[in-house]
Amino acid sequence: MMMDKSVIESRIKEEIIITEQKVIEYRELTKPISPENAIGRVSRMDAINNKSINDVAFRKAELKLNNLKVALSKIDDTDFGICRNCKQPIPLGRLLLMPQVVKCVNCAN
Repeated sequence: MMMDKSVIESRIKEEIIITEQKVIEYRELTKPISPENAIGRVSRMDAINNKSINDVAFRKAELKLNNLKVALSKIDDTDFGICRNCKQPIPLGRLLLMPQVVKCVNCAN
């Protein structure tokens, strides 16, 4: 699995860059809506609703970024790519799609 690990490692690094960019964007979108903004009541309600949606996305992106960094730090561990529950190898396709996962599809459900 040596070549696979280098492929997974570059995938993790790529995903970290993408996720860091998302965190920056969401941080901008979740800034407080100032009450003195000259927008109508309905527009303000929309803005508050959008902010709460972006808050959730921001937290998810931060969590994913943290998990990706943990995965990158553990890539050389002997149990990297092994399901935490059933101890079977996590398929390469799943690791490439979501390199931060620690469980196979069956155990994740």
